[in-house]
Amino acid sequence: MYPRLKSLVVAMLCALLATGCAKTQAAPETTSGPTPLTASAALGDFATVDYCSLLDVPAVAPGAVATPTFETCRADLGGRTILVGPLAFDSDPNIKPYAYLGPVPDGVAVQQSMFNDRTACTRAITFADGNRLELSVTDSGDDQAGRCGVADAVVGSVLDAVTANKVRRLKFPERSWGLVAPCVLLDNNDLDAVAGAGTRPAIGLSGHSCIRGKVSFKLTVETDEAKAPAGPPETVGGREARVRVAGAFCLVDTTQPAAGLPGHRELAELSVVETAGTAGDGTCAMARTAANAILPRLPTA
Repeated sequence: MYPRLKSLVVAMLCALLATGCAKTQAAPETTSGPTPLTASAALGDFATVDYCSLLDVPAVAPGAVATPTFETCRADLGGRTILVGPLAFDSDPNIKPYAYLGPVPDGVAVQQSMFNDRTACTRAITFADGNRLELSVTDSGDDQAGRCGVADAVVGSVLDAVTANKVRRLKFPERSWGLVAPCVLLDNNDLDAVAGAGTRPAIGLSGHSCIRGKVSFKLTVETDEAKAPAGPPETVGGREARVRVAGAFCLVDTTQPAAGLPGHRELAELSVVETAGTAGDGTCAMARTAANAILPRLPTA
């Protein structure tokens, strides 16, 4: 009886624990779907993106002259300007859904902006991580359909470049302000009174701008033909600069030649905001104090 009882018990256990008495089967293979495209995966290091590598000038604007800045690409032709960049993350109430007809990578959305739509057609490419790349086509004409046709072509050019891994990197020459970490300059005890007690620097997406409390600092490139700010030049922080009021801000600008980019200059722009309303002499006094702490630390070309 014992062997028969043992067999019966084993049979019962096998019925209860079928997986233990049956031949093990491999779990079915799972197939992963498309990976949503983030801005960091598409563009890499934001601080060194050559945004002009995203713009196929011969296809989109034959004959246009494209110039990279630290955070944009600007292409000009016959009074029309195409701007690719900058990157942004903050919400913008002007951005609305848009039925872009071209192919779009997984996780990416193409939107339109209604801001200034009488002279500009603006698009936004929003990646899966919420970061968006803004682009616009601007001219003085009244052909909005024509501008938007070019804008859609620019969207296609950008998406083609990022999906084909054609994004190039900027190479900053020695002593270029493109090599400067702006938040390092704002992490300065001399700015405590101006920026606000307890404030800490917060870097922008591009890596070329920083905000600390009431103080903002941005580094970029502009053309030599760009109109100089109003007001006489003065020496601030050992550099020739211009100080001006713009609404709630007082701004201090200084420039140096842009090495390797004839006809362009690097621009350092510092601003202090007046939280109580319109900026005035008191705000500009604080802006000069901040500039005296920051500008001497910039390299000289």
